[in-house]
Amino acid sequence: MSQEQINALLVRLGREGKTVVRLKGGDPYVFGRGGEEALDLVEAGIPFEVVPGVTSGIAAPAYAGIPVTHRGISTSVAFITGHEDPTKEESDVDWGRLAGAAETLVLYMGIGRLAEISSELIAGGRASETPVACVRWGTRADQRTVTGTLENIAERVAEARLKPPAITVVGDVVALRKDGLDWFERRPLSGRRVVVTRARAQAGELSRELESLGAEVLEFPTIEIKSPGDFGPLDRAIRDLDSFDWIVFTSVNGVEAFVERLKHHGLDLRAVPRGARVAAIGPATAERVEAAGFRVDVTPEEYRAEALIEVLERDSLAGKRVLIPRAKVAREVLPEKLREAGAEVVVPPAYESVPSNEGGERLRELLENGEVDCVTFTASSTVENFVRAFEDAARLLSKSRVACIGPITADTARGYGLRVDVEAAEYTIPGLVDAVADLFAAGDAAKKGW
Repeated sequence: MSQEQINALLVRLGREGKTVVRLKGGDPYVFGRGGEEALDLVEAGIPFEVVPGVTSGIAAPAYAGIPVTHRGISTSVAFITGHEDPTKEESDVDWGRLAGAAETLVLYMGIGRLAEISSELIAGGRASETPVACVRWGTRADQRTVTGTLENIAERVAEARLKPPAITVVGDVVALRKDGLDWFERRPLSGRRVVVTRARAQAGELSRELESLGAEVLEFPTIEIKSPGDFGPLDRAIRDLDSFDWIVFTSVNGVEAFVERLKHHGLDLRAVPRGARVAAIGPATAERVEAAGFRVDVTPEEYRAEALIEVLERDSLAGKRVLIPRAKVAREVLPEKLREAGAEVVVPPAYESVPSNEGGERLRELLENGEVDCVTFTASSTVENFVRAFEDAARLLSKSRVACIGPITADTARGYGLRVDVEAAEYTIPGLVDAVADLFAAGDAAKKGW
C-alpha cells in the first residue's frame, strides 16, 4: 500500500468507530511518516495517541556495539535520511554543512548512495579517516556489520555485498566497537538460523536457550502431542496403582499426561502407594516428576532406556510389577528387557505423538536456499516425522548441519540416510544446546586458523 492509501485506511476505519493499532518498526515520528498519518487523522477529527518506540538509528548501533554519544568522544548526534522523496529534483540535505554539524551522524536508508554521501562529507571538511559502520538488519539474529572509513566504506560495503535495509553511523564512536562493545555479534550462535523440531508445547526451553546464545530460532514442530485414542488401559492402571512396585517415566510428556489423568479421577500423588519406587530416564523428566510431588528414586547416569534397565536390574525384578505410562508408539527395548528380567510390565498409552507439518513450505524454501544453519532433533519421532514431511530430507539437509540429542536419535537419523554432524554428550536439552554451540565454534575457529 502507498502512504496515501494507508492514511486513507486509517481515516476510514476511524470513522467506522474502530479501535485501530497502527504498528510501526522503530519510532513513528523518526522517519516513520507517523506525522503525516497523524495530521490526516487530525483533519478528519479522529482522536489518536502515539506510543514512542526505539528508533533503528539508536537500536541498530547499540546492537552493533556503537553508542551514538560517548563522554569525551561525542556529545552531539544528527539523524539524517539518506533516501528522500524521489519526486524532489534536488536534495534538501546539505551534506557539506552536516559534515561538521554533529560529532556523530546516523544515516537512515543511505547505503545505496554511500559513495556520493562519503565524498560530500569529506568535501565538507570531515576527515577521510573518520570511522564508519553500516549495520544491516540491526537487532535481528542475522544482523551484519561492515566497518571502514569515509574513504573506503563504500568499497567495503560493495565487497561484503551488504544490501538495504541498513543504518550507517559516521563518527569516532564507531571505534568503540573494537573495544569489546559488540556484545550481540560476539555471542556463539550470532547470525545462525537453527530449526527446532520439537512439539510446540515442548519447544520453549530449547528455543530460549538457543536464542540466548544469539541464534535465530525457527520452530517447525514435526510432532504434536495429543491424548491417546483410548484412556481405558491407563485408567485401569491408575485404579490398580496399589499393585505396582515401580513407576517408570521415560519422558516429560509421560509425566504430564499421567498427572493430568490422576487429576481427572480426582487423585493426586497420595494415590501412589508408599512402597512403590519411581524411576525417571533423565534430569528433565526427574525434575517434572518432582514438581508433581513425587520422589524420584532412580535416574541413570546415561539418559536412555538401556542405561535405565541396568540401574533397575541391580535389584531383583522377578515378580515385580512395573508401570510405564508413555507414548502410544515408542521403542520396546525397555519393557522387553524388564520382562526378560522377570517383571510384569504394564505399558498403557498416556499420550500420542502425531505428525505435524506446520510451516513446511517456508522451511523447504529456506533449506533449498541454504538459509538454515542447523536442524535439531530431540527424539526419534521428530526425525521420523521430518522425513515423512520431506521425502527428500537427506538432500534438503545437505546444506545444513544436523544435531541430535543422543545416540538413539542419531541412529534413527542415519537410518534414514541423514548426515549427523553432532550428538549431545549429555542427552538433555542443555547438552544439545552445548553441542550446537561447540559445533559452530569449532567451524569458526577452523576458518580463522586457530
